[in-house]
Amino acid sequence: MTSVRRAAAVLVAALLVLTAAAGARAAGYRYWSFWDRSGDRWTYATQGPASERPDDGSVRGFRFAVSADSSDANRPRGAADFGSICAKTPAKAGTKRVALVLDFGTRADAPSGESPPATRTVCARVSPDASTAEALAEAAKPLRYDSNALLCAIAGYPARGCGEQVAADGKPSTEAAPKNDGPSLGLPLGLGVVAVLGGAAFWQARRRRDA
Repeated sequence: MTSVRRAAAVLVAALLVLTAAAGARAAGYRYWSFWDRSGDRWTYATQGPASERPDDGSVRGFRFAVSADSSDANRPRGAADFGSICAKTPAKAGTKRVALVLDFGTRADAPSGESPPATRTVCARVSPDASTAEALAEAAKPLRYDSNALLCAIAGYPARGCGEQVAADGKPSTEAAPKNDGPSLGLPLGLGVVAVLGGAAFWQARRRRDA
């Protein structure tokens, strides 16, 4: 029983460390997320704006916020109807129209010393093969990107920063931002290690009992 208790204590300690680490990362990252509009719903885009080439009549959205990953990212707010957004931009041969919803987020998500502009909608008229990034550049300059081509600012907002990690107190963390916006694997992998350790301890105790 001593070995079992010792193993259990190790497992509990490991779980507490992993849980604390996950909590420290809970606030997430401050960045622009990219969304596709289908019917009356927003869906987190599976391609980056530079890769996606929307059809004429499409609606795309961008939201600036602090989020841990794509599963808890905040959706763009406000009306997102193509007919309304592009009502004053008539169709033109040899071009396509893409409606864009630009949600600059809330004051709580804004970097220190900055205030988010009001949410706006724009209709970009671009060439038929243009990407969403090109439509955005046409309608919401100036844009700012980092050296890894991560979208940092739309219409000049925010003036500084790019995908930085934000601690629970709302201040930037010193930890580097991830290279993608996928969910953190630290806690699931850690729990998997705990499960393996638990199984090993169980079999070790059983072998000693049967010996």
